[in-house]
Amino acid sequence: MSDAFTVLWTHDTCRALRTSGRVGERPPVAYSGIHQSLPAWSGARAGDEVYALHVNRCEVFVVSRMRVIDTERGDCCGATPETWGDPSFPGHDDWSMLGAGGCGATAVHVDATPVRFDVPVPGELLPSLTWRNARGRTRNLKYVVDGRLERSVSLQGFYRLAPESADALSRLVDDTP
Repeated sequence: MSDAFTVLWTHDTCRALRTSGRVGERPPVAYSGIHQSLPAWSGARAGDEVYALHVNRCEVFVVSRMRVIDTERGDCCGATPETWGDPSFPGHDDWSMLGAGGCGATAVHVDATPVRFDVPVPGELLPSLTWRNARGRTRNLKYVVDGRLERSVSLQGFYRLAPESADALSRLVDDTP
């Protein structure tokens, strides 16, 4: 059985996606790291889904749904850097804004929906979104006031969704034209 996770893409990441013309394109790769600046995709396995979320003006958006293919460095990633100044993943330069330069970054190959910024998570759904940890304990999204997310701190990181919440986000993405 596959799991679903969320990862928060920052304003800087989303701005870089827009500036580089990646809106409407499907990312072939995302990045996992070992530092808090780049969430570790720990627990994600092939077949799992990851929902990239973005918060803008207290509204939460699903930017892309990514199905994990593998977490191995492939030929598509390009040559391994020989010096600190070399690009980490030259084969994926077009998508480096997703964290290629992060501390200890590793490539996560994905099959993704196109990047978009027009799929809002309805305000009435926000309070019911639930995440669960490896021990089965659950938590809800904090700082939701009147269907708006006042602070994004509880989205920062890489978290496993409860099955009902994963189904809700999946329906949201599937129902968007």
